[in-house]
Amino acid sequence: MRWCVQGSESDEALVKRAQGGDREATEKLLRRHMNLVLARARQFFLAGGDTDDLVQEGMIGLYSAINEYDGREGKSFKNFAYLCVTRQILDAVKRSSRLKNSPLNNSVSLFDPHLEEFVGEEDPEAFLLDDESRAEFRLKLMKVLSDFEFRVMTMYLEGMSYLDICEATGKDIKSVDNALARAKRKLIGYLK
Repeated sequence: MRWCVQGSESDEALVKRAQGGDREATEKLLRRHMNLVLARARQFFLAGGDTDDLVQEGMIGLYSAINEYDGREGKSFKNFAYLCVTRQILDAVKRSSRLKNSPLNNSVSLFDPHLEEFVGEEDPEAFLLDDESRAEFRLKLMKVLSDFEFRVMTMYLEGMSYLDICEATGKDIKSVDNALARAKRKLIGYLK
């Protein structure tokens, strides 16, 4: 038996109404679980964004939970919503940290009136030197790691999931996990 505040409808009943098109039920659920979204959003960092962006992603996850919840697996709506919110926020964090997005995440407009304030690390020369340092670091990594470890580590750092890496390499999940573990140990040894 699920408890609820006396006089208020259970989450599951509200979900049924919301899935039937009742906007008021949807709004009640969104308001009721807003603190869950806020709590989860504060636990993560979004490159090139702020907590409000993560809250927005979390609300998308909560809305998805309302639409997708069926209760067949015996999970409460609150637990299901927690999973959906967390998954949506983590996906946003992964998307923002992928290397393919780095030109957008690290770009500076040439027409920015405040560009003159940027000195030192933010000037174009520093960007080029930083890019050269990254390339030099990649070359050193290629020497330290095996070809497979390097490929797996690169894909992992780009935000690919274990399953995506398995598909791309044609290896099973255990091989990918072992390669990542070896690569991490080698990197820690190399950086010491």
